[in-house]
Amino acid sequence: MNYQQIGKKIEKIDAVSLSSGEAKFTADYPLKHPLHIAVLYSPHAFAEIISIDTTSAEKIEGVIDILHHGNTSGTLHTTAGQGYPEPSPYDMRLFDKKVRFVGDRVALVAANSKEIAQKAIQAIKVEYKILTPVFSTEEALEDISPKLHTDDEHAAIPVDYFPEKNIAAEIDACYGDVEKGFKDADFIEEYLHSTHQANHCPMEPHISSATFDEKGRLVIISSTQVPFHARRIVSKLTGLKIRDIRVIKPRIGGGFGIKQEIILEPLVALVAIRNKRDVLCAMSREEVFIAARTRHAMQTRIKIGYKKNGHITALEQHSVMNAGAYGSHALTVLSNAGGKVLPLFNKIDNIRFWGRSVYTNTLIGGAYRGYGATQSYFAINQILDDIACKLNLDILTYFKSQHIKVGETSPMFKALGEGTEGVEQVMNSCLLSECIDRGAAEIGWYEKRQKRITNGDSVKGMGAAIAMQGSGIPRIDMAAASMKMNEDGSFNLYVGATDIGTGSDTVLAQIAAETLTVTTKNIIVLSSDTDLTPFDVGAYASSTTYISGSAVKKCAELLKEQIFSVAAEMLNCQQEEITLEKGIASNKYNQVSLEEIGYYSTYTCNQFQIQASASSTVELSPPPFAATFAEVDVDISTGKIKIDRLVTVVDCGQAINPKLAEGQVEGAAVNGISFALTEQYLFNEKGAVTNPSFWDYKIYNIADIPPMKSIILDSYESSGPYGAKSVAEIAINGPAPAIANAIYDAVGIRINDLPITPEKILKTLRAKS
Repeated sequence: MNYQQIGKKIEKIDAVSLSSGEAKFTADYPLKHPLHIAVLYSPHAFAEIISIDTTSAEKIEGVIDILHHGNTSGTLHTTAGQGYPEPSPYDMRLFDKKVRFVGDRVALVAANSKEIAQKAIQAIKVEYKILTPVFSTEEALEDISPKLHTDDEHAAIPVDYFPEKNIAAEIDACYGDVEKGFKDADFIEEYLHSTHQANHCPMEPHISSATFDEKGRLVIISSTQVPFHARRIVSKLTGLKIRDIRVIKPRIGGGFGIKQEIILEPLVALVAIRNKRDVLCAMSREEVFIAARTRHAMQTRIKIGYKKNGHITALEQHSVMNAGAYGSHALTVLSNAGGKVLPLFNKIDNIRFWGRSVYTNTLIGGAYRGYGATQSYFAINQILDDIACKLNLDILTYFKSQHIKVGETSPMFKALGEGTEGVEQVMNSCLLSECIDRGAAEIGWYEKRQKRITNGDSVKGMGAAIAMQGSGIPRIDMAAASMKMNEDGSFNLYVGATDIGTGSDTVLAQIAAETLTVTTKNIIVLSSDTDLTPFDVGAYASSTTYISGSAVKKCAELLKEQIFSVAAEMLNCQQEEITLEKGIASNKYNQVSLEEIGYYSTYTCNQFQIQASASSTVELSPPPFAATFAEVDVDISTGKIKIDRLVTVVDCGQAINPKLAEGQVEGAAVNGISFALTEQYLFNEKGAVTNPSFWDYKIYNIADIPPMKSIILDSYESSGPYGAKSVAEIAINGPAPAIANAIYDAVGIRINDLPITPEKILKTLRAKS
């Protein structure tokens, strides 16, 4: 394709403002004498609040308001910013008479300064009745275990929800005859893999503010991925009509799923409404660690039957996910642990996926990049590597024999969607085999695999993993865009899509510019303002390029038709005779510029505003594909792992902006390495986090990043805008299993639980010897 804007490494439209510090984040918006919020968190994992005495706190000068369960509504809701009605259970109140984890919200103080609010928090006296907590899913599922939710908690849609059993969600999906498949197998193996809780660690902690406009309407400015969902949930919790609420998403310092939660917005809204004052609430880093959201910990048990030639006759996966104290995303993350993984391996004859999300008195799980797929890929990639090693098969050839290809489908697409039945899909695009070959050549796979090259106590190993993800949620997600043309031939593009640092404003501008044959500089983007921009579900489920981009393309095409109509009038010809190229409309004999068309339609004759709007929903969720390769050195004397190189090759359809796509791949890969090797929550015996800071919770920084190579292979997805699919999540799924497989290649041990630490490697090596 001879594109002018698509596939080009165009500079981000906000690059200068961000790099110069001029871009506005939530904290940069001016407020008039705002109230500052501090929150009192529970020191107990499970307790009933007997009484709250705020007398001393109220006497502190500068304290304006104190909220708790005794003076606020007990409206049940979910903080998950998802489609309506939400698939997550309604199991949370703004303030509850019960606290269910160390860090649960007990009370709130609004004061004239943050220091005063924090001082007042310390003066609040709370009497608790301590209840017996459950910290593990195994314990929570016992019949005699304490139950976390025993009131009116309920699911908003007809799904399996059993709070009386501590089950926040349950799924059972299958195709074929699994029992027959096991009978037909030559070998049957059973595996257990575990992944842990992790924090998203965005640079900018959660922050929200509230003010009132000149008409008395509530205006919330928030670092959120989902402004329209935030507006709806704030309306539900405050009683304000949606029409009386405006939510603005400014620049954001990272999200990764944690800002798909509606956590602070209802608090600033409620305090502002009660006190008719501007309000600011900003979490500290410690608060993000203990009171925001985490990746769900998950245990994945897989029973697999296979023939001597490697053909898999049956696979049964049982995933038990730790939902934490509340069920945010409990159903949909669990669904994706099967639905975004098992269809990739469509050569398996018979599959059953059974999963449970379980309430425990631990940190709340939520949306996190990879969204359930990351947990399952850690297991299944190691299992396939293990089978290949046992049968003396080349793992790369084995991967290529097992994965779905163009023109193929999987019954699991239909059997399992995100919380509901899925949709049938046939692959229009898939370059996964090419990704595997390209990555193998780049890293020197066959020169080093199974060679166990040594250097003193260090042994080299090579590992690989494959993955797919999705592009939005079919038949659920919707995005819209509107545009208008200015007199000078430039265009305003209004999108509800949420740029959280990914560069989606730039990508959507490129799509509009390509359609209208202008440069991206001629597209003026305004995004994420519920008053000014059309609806969009927000930044999650890898939906923006595919779904929001489709809306932008449709909108620009409608605008283009109007341009053709005016040009035909100006050139006295039929509309069908007009072509548009590089901002010039012409027929065989004459031409007019977009600027001339803009002035003509605005001022000269038959005046009207050239403008359009369009919406996009999708029937498909075409997956991007990735192959990840890791070259590691394992020190057998210390257990230390050194990543010599990580290569990720991705098929994301037509990359709208290859540079931004590479940035997404590299960021996700580093995220995956850090999750695999160093990130780990630590708790004491009472369930409290003991390492809520970057000093003790180790994430990769620039000095830790190994040599990396990200490669984008352009395929063409016919259902996507200019052939595009998603790219933001896919690369997080590969590092953990690729590194684990490389460790096995080096020293012959399997590490089946994350994180992979030197201590675990040494312990396993000693047990083996």
